[in-house]
Amino acid sequence: MTQVEIGRGKSGRRAYALDEIGIVPSRRTRDPEEVSISWQIDAYRFELPLVVSPMDSVVSPRTAIEIGRLGGLAALDLEGLWTRYEDPAPLLEEVATLDQEAATRRLQEIYTAPIQDELIARRIGEIREAGVTTAVRLSPQRTVQHHKAVIDAGVDIFVIRGTTVSAEHVSGRAEPLNLKQFIYELDVPVIVGGCATYTAALHLMRTGAAGVLVGFGGGASHTTRNVLGVVVPMATAISDVAAARRDYMDESGGRYVHVIADGGMGGSGDIAKAIACGADAVMVGSPLARAAEAPGRGFHWGSEAHHPDLPRGRRVEFGTIGTLEQILHGPSSVADGSMNLMGALRRTMATAGYSDLKEFQRVEVVVAPPQP
Repeated sequence: MTQVEIGRGKSGRRAYALDEIGIVPSRRTRDPEEVSISWQIDAYRFELPLVVSPMDSVVSPRTAIEIGRLGGLAALDLEGLWTRYEDPAPLLEEVATLDQEAATRRLQEIYTAPIQDELIARRIGEIREAGVTTAVRLSPQRTVQHHKAVIDAGVDIFVIRGTTVSAEHVSGRAEPLNLKQFIYELDVPVIVGGCATYTAALHLMRTGAAGVLVGFGGGASHTTRNVLGVVVPMATAISDVAAARRDYMDESGGRYVHVIADGGMGGSGDIAKAIACGADAVMVGSPLARAAEAPGRGFHWGSEAHHPDLPRGRRVEFGTIGTLEQILHGPSSVADGSMNLMGALRRTMATAGYSDLKEFQRVEVVVAPPQP
């Protein structure tokens, strides 16, 4: 990888965002109907390589059920409104009416209500009763406190997600979460992240995680780059973590850890390019915040937006363009890649001549400057 001199005392790698690369068609094309985009992690198989981000603006128990029926997986945020309030609908409606200046402070106030284990069990039960795979998210800081309620409620997939999650967190104030021990003692597959480097991903894979999230989450709604100065362009981050997956397979004697690109994918082309760079699946939020069923009513925000001390996100208005089914499966009435996301992925794979996701990860890519 080319090292670029930033100054006499510092150099850095040239890294690439998804909008800086392009997919190269091969000599063979296929019928899109003959392309499979199914994905399996542990014992759970999905028709779509899609995990919907654990954000209150996108995932409620009702939308989690609908996304499951449409072939994907949605992770409910157990630190969100659904586990703090019996009925968060009035608060979600209020958030949609706030002016931009008041939004962050009001979000901070709303999210000060305590998380209730009884509501954790109830929300998980609502999703399970519908017969779809149940996934929930906790941050590393809250996992020790609430994981027993999660497991007792019968969750299928446990997501431990933060802005940056490491296998070697150091703290002088409290005993940090021992990921390796924690995952070993659980009977459910764990997806953990985010991370953005080869080394960090390799360490997370060694904890026994079934999947690793690549990126810092939040996507269009986070301001981590501005607040913390932390950023790794997604095309490079995914490729680096995919390399860690390959090397960990050799190290572990064949154990495969799924790479899930998390954030920074606003349209169907970004999703295709994330998989071309090596992702097994994608975690997206903003594309589905535009759905008529989305709890945010056309607004979008993540857990970073209501941090009590240092918010690293904001409430963003996207509006509404169609139903969840239209956004995922079409038909599309626009030409900007915001609808029929999965149909577009099939067509990209067909155009490039690949029949399934694992094959498509080998597609040729080029560096292509983003269009203005």
